[in-house]
Parts: sequence; structure tokens; C-alpha cells
Amino acid sequence: MTKHHPRAISRVMPAGSHGLPLVAIVGRPNVGKSTLFNRLARKRIAIVHDEPGVTRDRHYADTSAFGRDYTLIDTGGFDPDSDDPMKSGITRHVKSAIEEADVIVFVSDAEVPLTSADRVAIALLRKSKNPVIYAANKADSPKMDADAFELYRLGVDKVHPISGLHGRGIGELEASIIAALPAKTEPGDDHEGLLPRISIVGKPNAGKSSMMNRILGEDRMIVDSRPGTTRDAIDALVERNGKRYIFVDTAGLRKKGKVTKASDTVETASVGLAVKAMERSSVIVLMCDAAEGVAEQDAKILGLANDRGRGMIIALNKSDLLSKEQIAKAEEAARDKISFAPFAPVVLVSAKTGRGSAELFKKIDAVASAFHARVPTGELNRFFEQVLETRPPPTMGGRAPRLYYITQAETAPPTFVVISSSPDSVHFSYQRFVVNQLRQHFGFEGVPIRVVYRERRRGKKKVAEGHEEA
Repeated sequence: MTKHHPRAISRVMPAGSHGLPLVAIVGRPNVGKSTLFNRLARKRIAIVHDEPGVTRDRHYADTSAFGRDYTLIDTGGFDPDSDDPMKSGITRHVKSAIEEADVIVFVSDAEVPLTSADRVAIALLRKSKNPVIYAANKADSPKMDADAFELYRLGVDKVHPISGLHGRGIGELEASIIAALPAKTEPGDDHEGLLPRISIVGKPNAGKSSMMNRILGEDRMIVDSRPGTTRDAIDALVERNGKRYIFVDTAGLRKKGKVTKASDTVETASVGLAVKAMERSSVIVLMCDAAEGVAEQDAKILGLANDRGRGMIIALNKSDLLSKEQIAKAEEAARDKISFAPFAPVVLVSAKTGRGSAELFKKIDAVASAFHARVPTGELNRFFEQVLETRPPPTMGGRAPRLYYITQAETAPPTFVVISSSPDSVHFSYQRFVVNQLRQHFGFEGVPIRVVYRERRRGKKKVAEGHEEA
């Protein structure tokens, strides 16, 4: 009898699976869906640009109106007649969003006549079992309402003339959305704010979206051989072996000189979103092409994560294409390039075959745990006493500083405070030694450790400039 082993299961869970209903915004390209998305989300999340087709992936954001919480989904422009494989992929994503959503908001452009794409979309929406709300965007004044009402010719019951840019008609639209939502249910015990958030970053075309699709187990991210396919930072709630994570696929980060040109404002905004995604994540997975190795720009990306105190993992993608000797050289080269972060683990993966996925999740769990780890004060000071006995701080500038005790002030990242008689006299080499001892004794795999030295005084404490981070 063949023995079957349980397989590791990864599945994407809609953002509304934690109790919030889903509202999908759909429509053809350049009707202002992302502008409306930002208006309803009450913050600038999706990239807004005059170029058609800027939004390509599905994008989620939690928001609320009239005391009711819900999750918005922004989608790419629906263009069923296009032969472009990219736009065909967008159409599949729009259909997937419609299937996921509890309520659908169809957006047309009040400034132009209805197109064949509008008509096909409306015909598709009529087959949906869920409520559909129709909004004619860019109706900036009442005199444009007559143009917005062209939707009535297709048998639509009610049309909302709105302006996502100026906010006209948004309140009435929100009221209709709330009225169409399913009955409110009690939220589950899990909350996304308590789940580890993992951002996948790297240069364009490093395989980030392919790895996301591998993790999610579905073709959710649009994968294309052209660099820069992903422009927004996309969140996905994932469950694997009973554990939940939020994964964020980000736009590829290029060299600064390539993204600061006035003609490339979309690329610049994408980099900003990627950096913001890093700031709100606990773990950063840097995707690199194993054959190309860790480039200077990869090291700069990891440097951004290090500066922000995020947990870090280096994933060498396409490792299935290399020999053992080539893999060994790739790992060694990666270590040399990221010598400033020797604590970051290196994992060999293949988004195409799934190789290394289990090891990647193992490291994600370890780094996420270390990111939030707290050492009890008693245990910490027993450790610190041993450190001082083994190697007391050296004399610097004719002064021998005394170190009294250490405490952990914060987690995420782990931050420690050492009380000293003279913080400015603690040599940087000794500060580095203390960090290394903390890591050696308590682990903190993949996580920067920050140590701040404060002077012990009566009354108000002075924070010294000297501190070490590694």
C-alpha cells in the first residue's frame, strides 16, 4: 500500500474572508476606476494616471461608510476585444473579481458614448447573482447628468452620476453600496493586523509575480516577460498548513536614475508604493535571479529594508536551472554582496517548479517570529552580566564607561537600551560586539537588532547619539 504524505497547501483567501464583504469596481480602461477606488478608500492607494491600463492586477483596500466596513477591489480595465495577451489576462482578473465580490460597482465614462466593451461588460454583469451598482464617472456638473443617463438605454434600473475626482455624488453611491451589502456577521478571531505581512521585492522581471502565483496556487498576478508588469503593491491573504499570512507583490525597483524622469511618473509612483509596502511589512523577501546573482540594485533594495528595520530573506530564483557548482558560487556571491546583513538567510527557490517553497515558508516563520520576539528582562540581564565578565568595554578617550543593565524597549524590530555611565565613550567596535552576542545567544534570524545607549542620570535621562544597528 502506498503511503501518502500530507502536502503543503497554500490558498489565497479574499480580503473579505475575515468578516468584511467585498465590493469590486469594474469597467473598461480609463474610465476613472482607480480615482473612484482612492476616493472610496479615503486614501491614495491605487496609481492614477491618464495612460489607459495603468491598473493591471486586482488591488484590495479596507474602508468604511455610514458605520459599515467593507473591502474594495480595484481591477484592470475590461477590454474583451483586445488581442493583447496582457489585456486578456486583465479580463480574466476582472471576471475573477466579479466572482469573489458581494457587490459590483460598474463604472462608465459620462463624457463619451458607451462602447462595445461597456455593453459586453454589462451583459456579463447581468449574469451575476450579486447586486450590481452602475456609476457614470466624470459627471463633474449637473449638466452632464443627461450624458450619464445613457446607461438607462441598456435597461439599467438606476444610474449614479458621479465624479471620483471631485467627490460629486459619492455619498449617494456609498449609501447604495452599503444598502446592497450582505447582512453583517460577527468577525472571526483572526485579524489581518495580527498576521505576518510579507513583501516580495526585487528588480523588474526577477520572478516576483511568478512566485506569488506559486504561493497562492492560482494565476492571480499577471505574469509577463516584459519588465514592470506589476505596478501596484498587491495584498493577498494566504493560508498554508493552518497558518495565515498577508503577502504583498510589489513593483520592480529600478535604479534611481531610471525612475526620476518626469516622463515616467507611473514608474516613480510604483517604487513609492513598493517602499511603503516594505515599511508596513514584518518580512521582506528579496527575489533575485540566481544566474545573474545579487546585483548592486538588489543590495540597495535590501539596504532599504535594513534601514527600516524589517526582517529579511534572500530568495535566489530559477535555481533549478543551475548546477550544484553554480548554486554554490551563487550563494557565496550573494553573501559577499550583502555583507552588511550577514544575518539574512539565503533560500534557493524556483517559482516555475515550486522548489524551495517549503524552506521559504520555514524561514518566513522563523524571521517573523524573531521580528516580534521579546526577551524577558531577567534572562536578558543574566546574559549581559556574562558578556561584561567575558569582555568589559574598553577605555575610550581616557574614560572607561560602565554599563549597568540592559532592557528590551521594543519589538518589530528588536530594540534594546543599555544604561551606561558614559554612552559616548562606548566604542563602536564594542557596540558591534554586543549586537553579535545578542544574536549569537538569542538568535533573531534575519532581523536587524538595534541597541541604544543611554546615560544614567537623576531626573531626565539623556539619549546618547551612539547606537549600533545590525
